Amino acid sequence: MSEFLVHDLKDTVGVAVVDIRAGQTVSGRALDGKEARGVKALENIPLGHKIALRDFQPGDTVIKYGEDIGRVVQPIRAGQHVHVHNLKTKRW
Repeated sequence: MSEFLVHDLKDTVGVAVVDIRAGQTVSGRALDGKEARGVKALENIPLGHKIALRDFQPGDTVIKYGEDIGRVVQPIRAGQHVHVHNLKTKRW
């Protein structure tokens, strides 16, 4: 079973399809079903929220749906929750 989905192979985050608990090693699949990825969750990730698939530094770009969805404002480690506390839009 996959705990997260990756919408595009370029994505640097996955989307939780179940509630993920800190400490779990979780797996995800790309929507085309051809590539699997895994990561250890460092924090609880609620259903529908993003999990980092790599480490990020402030100023880095996050990719979801194959598109730039914003810039990192705090360091994020692979397996952490990616949300409004550490990711901001580049529009403002």
